[in-house]
Amino acid sequence: MQLHTLTIQEAHQLLVTKQVSSVELTQAFLQRIREIDPKIKAYVTVSEELALEQARKADERIAKGENVTPLTGIPFSIKDCISTRGVRTTCSSKILENYIPQYNATVTDKLAQAGAVLLGKTNMDEFGMGSSCENSAFFNTHNPWNLDHVPGGSSGGSAAAMSASLAAFTIGEDTGGSVRMPAGFCGVTGIKPTYGRVSRYGLIALASSFDCIGPMTRDACDCATVLEHIAGHDPLDSTTYQSPISNYTQNINKPIKGMKLGIPKEYFVAGMEAGVETALQEAIRACEKLGMEIHEVSLSHTKYALPVYYLLLFAEASANLARMDGTRFGLSVSEGAKDVIDIYLQTRREGFGDEVKRRIMLGAYALSAGYYDAYYLKAQKVRTLLRRDFEAAFSKVDILLAPTSPTTAFKLGEKTSNPLEMYLSDIYVVATNPAGVPAIALPCGFSKDMPVGMQLIGKHLDEQTLFQVAHAYQQVTDWHKRNPKIS
Repeated sequence: MQLHTLTIQEAHQLLVTKQVSSVELTQAFLQRIREIDPKIKAYVTVSEELALEQARKADERIAKGENVTPLTGIPFSIKDCISTRGVRTTCSSKILENYIPQYNATVTDKLAQAGAVLLGKTNMDEFGMGSSCENSAFFNTHNPWNLDHVPGGSSGGSAAAMSASLAAFTIGEDTGGSVRMPAGFCGVTGIKPTYGRVSRYGLIALASSFDCIGPMTRDACDCATVLEHIAGHDPLDSTTYQSPISNYTQNINKPIKGMKLGIPKEYFVAGMEAGVETALQEAIRACEKLGMEIHEVSLSHTKYALPVYYLLLFAEASANLARMDGTRFGLSVSEGAKDVIDIYLQTRREGFGDEVKRRIMLGAYALSAGYYDAYYLKAQKVRTLLRRDFEAAFSKVDILLAPTSPTTAFKLGEKTSNPLEMYLSDIYVVATNPAGVPAIALPCGFSKDMPVGMQLIGKHLDEQTLFQVAHAYQQVTDWHKRNPKIS
């Protein structure tokens, strides 16, 4: 039995029947990380001592039969922009290279309370700024299906760790597709919940009105299990919903026959990789065979989604990153500085990478007095139109199906010299974040020997329908069961 290939459900069953201990399970993953991660480079930090300590406590909990949850004793990893008390949290940036938080994010606390075991922190694009995980200040992460290709970004480390079986589940963060695109590129299942469904307290913000924390797993059932444990109202985050959390796993087997599946015509246009389009069309036919009604819908303002997203993202990022000033925490470059302004400038010049500097400058420009109305304010108005597009579509259908990317994972270095071409990689995933609606990505085939991802997009707070349809699809296909061969 290969412990690192188990689903959460399978591992939980072995743990509660005492066939395997959490310490044994955790050691299996730590050994896997030692053997495989030097090639993948998914982890920035491995918290081995903490993991084994948490595993021992989980075993005690299971032995006593007290407060045992489906995640008790299950090893996981978390994106390096989510605070973990006593464990380095860098955002893959030199400016926070040695930052150790004194507190946990709410998500981290909830997983600890459930008894999950933290293996470590995963690599990402610096401060979440990127589509390929090539903007980390430390190293590139590699796609487990082909080490010459990117894993997608910005949660590329989390997706690669999941795909390479370096954790039983991983936690990513999605600002504009940063869970769904890497999940699609790496052939795993990942969800961006409704904005406000999961607390952002303790998340080092990129764009506060877009950021969503979400899990990546082997299948939809595991994804539902993790979301049940991390979702919910948080008094420390005023944007979280107070509405109750559905029992996603209990209801995941409900029939989907008769549901209406919308196909946005704007997402199926010329320029999509042929193999990607073929895989998506086969996925649509599979849904039709499951009894879903297929309807074409229109999201007429889709062409504005990318510029709106990036304009607002740059603006919010420039404001959020102003705190990285060399005087409060993180890197401080003071040698030869004449005054505090010199420290500020030197720290940011040396601490931030090129992509972060680019986005800060563009965001500051969009927020400046002379251009605020022309750019930022207008983008906020169009954001409302994007949200109304989804509302109109969901008045006709229950759920939408779309690609996660027009191509499969591209080669490392292929798009780094052209930022605009890199931004266009996000074209199918960015619209859901300004609209705040949930979306789940799952594998639906292969093209050129690389995974193809599709996303299901749902109504506000209707993650339940996403899980039902994703689970039903995964019952009649096996794409999610395929694993990369890593020597």
